Amino acid sequence: MVKDVQFKAFLGDKAFDANGLRDELMDRKVSVVIPSKSNRKSQIPHNKEVYKWRHLVENYFAKIKKFKGISTGYDKTGVSYIENWTLTTAIIAAR
Repeated sequence: MVKDVQFKAFLGDKAFDANGLRDELMDRKVSVVIPSKSNRKSQIPHNKEVYKWRHLVENYFAKIKKFKGISTGYDKTGVSYIENWTLTTAIIAAR
């Protein structure tokens, strides 16, 4: 899923705690911030301060999903979809 995407950091929840994914990201020199599952034999530490940013992103997308046009993708063209995203983010920022 992430083989053709370039990025410097990966913030994921416990569902992404897999050795294969961690190894691939480490080989690509990506900063990995994934908390370990509770049933992992050896817990792998993660940066809790950086992990807080993931929560902010999740909350932002939850706010955006309240706007029906964005969450359902009713727009017929890519330009109008981007314009609606811009309008939605401006409304959220103005609150």
